[in-house]
Amino acid sequence: MKLLARVTPRRAAHVFALANIAFLGVDIALAHMRNAFARRVEWAPILFSAIATLLLVPSALGARHRVVIVLDHVVGWGAIAVGVLGMVFHLESSFFARQTLHNLVYSAPFVAPISYVGVGLLILLLRSKDAQGPTFAPWLLVLALGGFVGNFALSVLDHAQNGFFHPTEWIPVAAAAFAIGGLVVILATPRAIPRRVGLAMMAAQVAVGLAGFVLHVTADLRASAVAPLDRFVFGAPPFAPMLFADLALLAAIGLWAAAPETRSA
Repeated sequence: MKLLARVTPRRAAHVFALANIAFLGVDIALAHMRNAFARRVEWAPILFSAIATLLLVPSALGARHRVVIVLDHVVGWGAIAVGVLGMVFHLESSFFARQTLHNLVYSAPFVAPISYVGVGLLILLLRSKDAQGPTFAPWLLVLALGGFVGNFALSVLDHAQNGFFHPTEWIPVAAAAFAIGGLVVILATPRAIPRRVGLAMMAAQVAVGLAGFVLHVTADLRASAVAPLDRFVFGAPPFAPMLFADLALLAAIGLWAAAPETRSA
């Protein structure tokens, strides 16, 4: 195993998948603190993330042993299962009782668990034949596009809970729509938008994510709570805006993989 091997888009995507699986466990732990883990099943994604993170370390370091490949497939399909079941459990909390827009907005965020599905699909992609061919970059962009679609829905539903009280709450909605449109054009007509322009678009998404993180943390720090941690547990989710930066990074890896010099390497 060569730890100092040349960094490639595929290796970067492996590290990206590892980091996302690990962070999802942290983010969900914080989210489930809101109801003090009322149901034991709420520990499932956290336990899965902890185990999956350890199992993905060898592939992130470049291991290609058959056992490592099998473990990656297990983690990939497991992440998809966790995401789908999580979505069902979240909708069951309120929306399935009465299928109304009100219950959809105020139930547990059903889009959030889909993040596991996206990471699972990425892991399976990295262990497929497409990871070695010219379709690798487009598939990465498709996954990023799907993530931005989910992020658009999440931004609308989350901010609808307080009726978009602050005008700045419309920024992530517009930013997600902008990213969706840009990625659709890039995928439909790859030569219509230069790679530098695409990277600049993703840099703007990173800026939106960082700004949202600062705004959420600032709002939480200003809130009154008995314990400091409660401000982040029951206030604006501090890490939610960083999904913009996360998806922008995945799209940037896809644009990197699509570069002529990268494809010919």
